[in-house]
Amino acid sequence: MGRRRKAKEAAAGPPLSYKEALAWLYSLQRFGIKLGLENIRRLLTELHVNLGSARASRATPVRLGLSSASPETPNVQRVIHVAGTNGKGSVCAMIDSICRAANYRTGLFTSPHLITFRERIRVNGEMISHEAVASGLTSIRKLIADWQPHPTFFEVTTALALKYFSEATIDPLRVKGSRLDQSAGSPSAFDLSTSDVHRVASKDLPAFGGSSDVVILETGLGGRLDATNAIQSNVSVITSIGLDHQKWLGESLEQIANEKAGIIKPKVPVVSAPQEKEVEIVLRKHAAECGSSIEFVAAPYEKHSTNLSGAYQKQNAALALAAIRAAMIDIDDLAIARGLSSVDWPARFQRWDERTIIDGAHNPAAARVLVETWRETFGKQRATLILAILSDKDLRGICEELVPIADSVLLPKIRSERAADPKQLAQILSIIALSLPCSITPSVADALNYARAKPNPILLTGSLHFAGEALAHLRGEPDGSEECTQ
Repeated sequence: MGRRRKAKEAAAGPPLSYKEALAWLYSLQRFGIKLGLENIRRLLTELHVNLGSARASRATPVRLGLSSASPETPNVQRVIHVAGTNGKGSVCAMIDSICRAANYRTGLFTSPHLITFRERIRVNGEMISHEAVASGLTSIRKLIADWQPHPTFFEVTTALALKYFSEATIDPLRVKGSRLDQSAGSPSAFDLSTSDVHRVASKDLPAFGGSSDVVILETGLGGRLDATNAIQSNVSVITSIGLDHQKWLGESLEQIANEKAGIIKPKVPVVSAPQEKEVEIVLRKHAAECGSSIEFVAAPYEKHSTNLSGAYQKQNAALALAAIRAAMIDIDDLAIARGLSSVDWPARFQRWDERTIIDGAHNPAAARVLVETWRETFGKQRATLILAILSDKDLRGICEELVPIADSVLLPKIRSERAADPKQLAQILSIIALSLPCSITPSVADALNYARAKPNPILLTGSLHFAGEALAHLRGEPDGSEECTQ
């Protein structure tokens, strides 16, 4: 009891600065990853995020929009939920960019971040402000000071994002210019007292009082027990599923697919990328059990080009468009063209300069696609490969995929505490390709200096955490990276 009292007293102190708030949030990583929905549902209830579902219980998903999302009531907020192994971030970014091009207000929640934590939470393409992070985390810290079990880093981050989406700026139903402008509609839930909210039937509540017409949520890990799954969605999106995070999701594709399929909800349409046969069987089974339609989007989108490199991004674009349409969001061809041409999603075959590519591929399937894209771009030219991988990943599998395009390999020591020891990577590479030149460097800066002295194009890859550190260095802000383990 004494420890709880001290925690509550500390939390009741003055408002946190951004740095203090982030330090507190990062300290929650000590609680590790705890899959489950009880904490996040409690958080969302006590933060009054479930404004569109006054009758929701802890056993049901929280609705961010009106309780009805039928074709007869198209002008309600849309929530698009995205799970999968590879391509989630790109698909989310495309949905966000296309919807903004069509003049919808958007809320985008993704992870991990590359350089700053604020990348994870965006409204209308703008990162959450330092002040909003500090204020939001100060409130949450005070709220959960004596909770047992204590909410995790990702649960708190998810709650911060959803609370921010529910309060940012002003109610879109009252804003001229929003695609969901309903000036004559019912009062905003934020215009009512807490007691008034509970007296209003959920059918009378407007979209959840925030500034977003369309909210796009990327799962953090898995799907079924991921914190984002506490929210009622209008469409469930499944990107390519492969082997990753086996410690948490299972050792087989079938087991992993079962976890990802957990975002499928009753009577909510599902759109999926093409999948391995065993994965497709699992997804179809879950959809059938939920009475949900499911569409596998096989054909790449070819009509308009995208700002993201690689043939695989055409497949992601097709999936993004299928998701938008399944959510009954009205878009025209001009919005699609503008959205795809302006989408920005760093560290996905990002061309820093004419000979430097940064890519966050962190599992064998992603590395395989990276190699295909490299060959589309550079033909038979081999890379000076700068490689850093997190220790809990399939080190050998990733290396085996990348070796065929490597002329030489540089293994820098990076800041992430989860990074594999460069000596371990060097040993694996010596087994796979004995004649491949391989050197360990003390830092990313040294690796880049060595690489630039060679004539080959340069490829930095192996981890999104590493990609973030590399980008911070290339931008001249090596100490600007807000590194965390999740």
